[in-house]
Amino acid sequence: MTKVLDPPAPSATASVAPEACACGSGLPGARCCALDLRAVQPREVDEATAARLAQMSQAYGDDEPELAERIAHAILVEDPGQREALAALYNVCKDAGRIRAAGVLIRRTAAVHPNDALARLILAQFLMSQGAIEEAVSHARRLVQLAPEEAVAHLTLAQAFAAWNMPVAAEVHFRRVLALKPDAGVAALGGLADVLRRLGRFAQAREYFEKADALGAGFPLLLTWAALEEADRRFEAAAELLDRAALLAPRDARLALARANLHARTREYGAAVGELESLRERQPDQQLGVAGLLESGRALDAMGRYPEAFAAFDAAKRKLRESGASYRAEPAAALAARLKAFFTPGRIGLLPRAGVRADMSQPIFVVGFPRSGTTLIEQVLSAHPDISGGDELPIIMQMAQRLPALLSTPLAYPHALSELWLGDKIGEIENLRDHYLNEAMRHGAIQPGKRWFTDKMPLNETHLGLIHLLFPQAPIVHLVRHPLDVMLSVFSNGLTHGFNCASGLDTAATHYMLVADLLAHYREVLPMRYLQVRYEEVVDDLPDQARRLLAFIGAPFDPKVLDFHENARAARTASYAQVTEKLYDRSRYRHRHYAAELAEIETRLAPTIRQLGYADS
Repeated sequence: MTKVLDPPAPSATASVAPEACACGSGLPGARCCALDLRAVQPREVDEATAARLAQMSQAYGDDEPELAERIAHAILVEDPGQREALAALYNVCKDAGRIRAAGVLIRRTAAVHPNDALARLILAQFLMSQGAIEEAVSHARRLVQLAPEEAVAHLTLAQAFAAWNMPVAAEVHFRRVLALKPDAGVAALGGLADVLRRLGRFAQAREYFEKADALGAGFPLLLTWAALEEADRRFEAAAELLDRAALLAPRDARLALARANLHARTREYGAAVGELESLRERQPDQQLGVAGLLESGRALDAMGRYPEAFAAFDAAKRKLRESGASYRAEPAAALAARLKAFFTPGRIGLLPRAGVRADMSQPIFVVGFPRSGTTLIEQVLSAHPDISGGDELPIIMQMAQRLPALLSTPLAYPHALSELWLGDKIGEIENLRDHYLNEAMRHGAIQPGKRWFTDKMPLNETHLGLIHLLFPQAPIVHLVRHPLDVMLSVFSNGLTHGFNCASGLDTAATHYMLVADLLAHYREVLPMRYLQVRYEEVVDDLPDQARRLLAFIGAPFDPKVLDFHENARAARTASYAQVTEKLYDRSRYRHRHYAAELAEIETRLAPTIRQLGYADS
């Protein structure tokens, strides 16, 4: 079979019969996407079919894809589950850039042949190449179940977990690859190095980067290694690695972006902008991507070139929307409406609360809109000897999605929670609590000897009702910041939280108000342990705010929290660079430089601005 991790070729339109399926496979619709796979059973291969299969394979091997495709079509019309014919047609479609058809065919192969490890391998890798990570994870899991002693199976699952932002789980399988195959190549060593980097274990990550480098590091590995050194503030080492990468791919846009980011970290903002501008000059036909435009905009902002910065941010978000990443307003509003309708005083009185697991670290929920200062507060808290940093844990949002399965009910979230007030579900709330804690342990948030751990997933305030049922005594620290500063910061960063609300200024404002209204409802109906913390007050007086915060949590004051920038823990969010510096105030009231550009959303947000006490700011 062809290599499925190669980048897909440009889209091409197959020459197909009029009745052919719309997916582009060339098969009749009734033998393709309209086919009921439940009725398809694998057949024994007779002599005539074997002869055609041999001819098909020979044609493909002789670089005659049209002939191979015609033979595969003839076989699949008669036997729609034929394994080798599906594989050949998949290869032909993928080679020709007919990616939709290739996906249909490899999914069919895995469905009709569920215990075929090779089909699972190819499907999982194909899905990763197309960005369908969650689906890839499910097939990679099955692959490891089918072939637990194969290093390639564990490598595939490790790569899927890493792409799905589950570095702890990814580490387990990268290490299994190395145990099964000690001479594993750059993919395993570099993959393990990258997840260790993302987990903030820089010394261990560097060790594996060096091992991978000894085998011949490629361009992507050097870029990732440079990102480690940049995050660890070893800027000269990062620059040397980027120089090595330039020898391999001097015209690659990713190199220019990495160099621009490094210049920005060392506050050489003019050099950062110049790096990206020179990319355009060298390659006039190559437009800066979203990341490049945002990086350029942030550097221009730091230089005080505000109109140019805003134009760069606006171009980035326009490009993002053109790629299909638009705000999903209807499901966002529908979820908020369902949550407000479900969590009423009467129903809250019926719902049970979980008890406290005294044998486990307890969560501190740091909530707030993206870019409101949650990373800063988590870095302060995790500098305390009794608190570990959990980072952006996806557990609550995943539990909300999986609640019907967890409670064995056909009802969707949040109405699935109504199962908890039924007599035969007594104790289920404790099971849900334990599920959260087990997941937190699996994500590496819970550390031995720590009394608390932080969960700072942005917009977890959407699910404060569920959080309260699971952890009624948990501290909920809500970060607020001037809404216009939040909007500007969201606009200048690439974020996917909140139904892709950050794809535009207006949509970010819409979601901000939607969540603010839901939070006000929760505060009215839930007896939460809630503390509002203002970002600006933290910047003005960290010692006072840190004491207030720790007193609320129930932790003794420790002066280490005031030196949060020396925290050995590496923050794994867009704010990772800022929280390695001493506290500064240059991001406070930054919106004033963009008064004209923000005028429209300022009018929309005016009631919230007044309510939060920012009317004169």
